[in-house]
Amino acid sequence: MKSILVLYYSRFGATKTLAQLIARGISEIEGVEATIRTVPKVDVTTTQIEPSIPEEGAPFVTLDDLRRCNGLALGSPTRFGNMAAPLKHFLDGTSGLWMEGILVGKPAIVFTSTSSLHGGQETTLLSMMLPLLHHGMVIAGIPYTEAALTETKTGGTPYGVSHYAGAKSENPISEQEKILCRASGKRLAQLALKLS
Repeated sequence: MKSILVLYYSRFGATKTLAQLIARGISEIEGVEATIRTVPKVDVTTTQIEPSIPEEGAPFVTLDDLRRCNGLALGSPTRFGNMAAPLKHFLDGTSGLWMEGILVGKPAIVFTSTSSLHGGQETTLLSMMLPLLHHGMVIAGIPYTEAALTETKTGGTPYGVSHYAGAKSENPISEQEKILCRASGKRLAQLALKLS
């Protein structure tokens, strides 16, 4: 059984929902399972602000989760056109895996959620690709053969799944966004089988 790590940070829940939908798509491919993980918040005083095991939701990711995965779906809300600090903080601590080449040749996708329609969805997706490219991962976007990509009025790019959550996270995941999540998860799972 191949394992895809779905790693995300979510503050208000939209990115978490995208992660769950992508995991559902991954699980639709025989021989592949999704493992959902998150990262703790970061505190500017560098003290631990959360318990080492979260009280609810997905467990916190470990370097061993990355070491064992056959592929990666990486998600973050947009922060000024970039990934959120907690996710970046975790990725900054993966240099040991980089030195060993652990992620080289493994497939990856990225996904994001924004509070404004033009709030940096594509730049966030591209910023999340950079450390994955340094790790030697194979980045998979969303091809325009996915009809939902040209039908969506809310989120979705060829660089990866995106969602327009609204200023108060009031917008539900649209039908096209749901379709793109599942399609991306399936595509990632199929690539993991081919590349493993």
